[in-house]
Amino acid sequence: MTTVKRFFTGLTAFFLALTSVWTFASTVVCAGDFGDDPNDGIVTAAERKTDLLNEIHEDAPEVTASSFILYDANSGAILLGNDYDVQKEPASMTKVMTVLLALEKLDPDDMVTISEDMAEAIDEITPDYVKLGLQEGEVISVKDLIYAAVLISANDASLALGLFMGGTEEGFCEIMNAKASEIGCVNTHFSSAYGLSTPDNVTTPYDMALILNEAVTKTGYSEIAKTLSYTIDATNKYSSERELTNGNKFVNTTTYSYEYYVGGKTGFTNTAGYTLCAAAKKNNRTLIGCVFNAADADIRYADLIKLFEYGFSTFATVEITQSEFTPLIDEAKAQIKDLLSDTNLYMAEQRVVLDPYITTTSTRAQLGSTNRLDLSQTVIDTQADHQTLEIPLCKVYSDKTYLIGTLVIDIQKKAGVVEVNPEKITNLTSVRNILITFAVLSGLILLLVIILLIFRARIIKRRRDEVTKRANML
Repeated sequence: MTTVKRFFTGLTAFFLALTSVWTFASTVVCAGDFGDDPNDGIVTAAERKTDLLNEIHEDAPEVTASSFILYDANSGAILLGNDYDVQKEPASMTKVMTVLLALEKLDPDDMVTISEDMAEAIDEITPDYVKLGLQEGEVISVKDLIYAAVLISANDASLALGLFMGGTEEGFCEIMNAKASEIGCVNTHFSSAYGLSTPDNVTTPYDMALILNEAVTKTGYSEIAKTLSYTIDATNKYSSERELTNGNKFVNTTTYSYEYYVGGKTGFTNTAGYTLCAAAKKNNRTLIGCVFNAADADIRYADLIKLFEYGFSTFATVEITQSEFTPLIDEAKAQIKDLLSDTNLYMAEQRVVLDPYITTTSTRAQLGSTNRLDLSQTVIDTQADHQTLEIPLCKVYSDKTYLIGTLVIDIQKKAGVVEVNPEKITNLTSVRNILITFAVLSGLILLLVIILLIFRARIIKRRRDEVTKRANML
């Protein structure tokens, strides 16, 4: 009995191993020459956001603000920062979001009438907060309110814009928070249209960078923020013009004038301290800097100028174009097409998904890079009706590899009719596959029959020997 059990156990293991081999034969593995683990050390898109923070930058400038960020708007990389995801009060930087929404939703020539409700809300603004002096019944343009909110940080102008768009300040804050979420802010909650000092009107340096970037790249905010002076014409409540002078020292002083400045906003409250966000553009590259709780009004400008200068000189933003990957993509598609030629599969659709920019150090960029398309982990299941291959596209530097995109190939099974392929006739391939399968199964059956016959012959012989042995004993 032990012999029989041992035989069938071995036979079962044999067939399981043979089945595994046959199953493996139904997949096609694309060749690759990138080592045992091609993903080892590759910086993914998600990791690129903070990857440069992990590198040592011994010559980085000292920043006095308790939390800050230097953000590359083109690539989305954080170049330098401290507590950049910690919630803090933005003070009047809040107005960037209010003005952003006004520029998106309103016509600058629209006229706003300061209603009784608006006037009551304006009267509740803390007395020492800057105001334009709006009065109940005053009719003033959206454009005038926007310039007042940005240039002199007029809190009543910002609140009037919010009430005009949202009906109530609470309603407008819902719009603000929805917009913040839309552009990727995850640690922002606005409860004020103008930056009232309150623990629940908060954002982070990173989120503030996203908001300012949206304003300077998607609207006319930059032109407004760089304006030195603006005149509000007389209204039905003011008989004379009102001259507004930009309070931002990037604009109104020579000491902190910065040639690459393209827009920003100051802020201050006793609890928030001195805050400042600014954008700078040089050689089609935009950097965003934000400082929270700076030591004083002037240092915040000096901090940002140092950050901008360091960012433009120490880091390089590289544009990624599909054309530079075309030879690799064509080669990969040809290889996959060749592998599919002996199957009933075909490439139904191909597309390339590329990140437009990556940021790395200037030193690394100057040493040059190569491009890589990694097929080594690509497996095609020849039995599947539909499958999608996602093939990594990488930019390789001397000491670092960045994943910068994907070649996406949809593979489908051909219809069950005779389709003429320029290289193959698909029904012939199917017949050949059937014949191969039949031959293998026939061989397995024949092998099983031979094994059973041998086993049967051994059992018969053993029984004969036992009979002969008993006869001799008698």
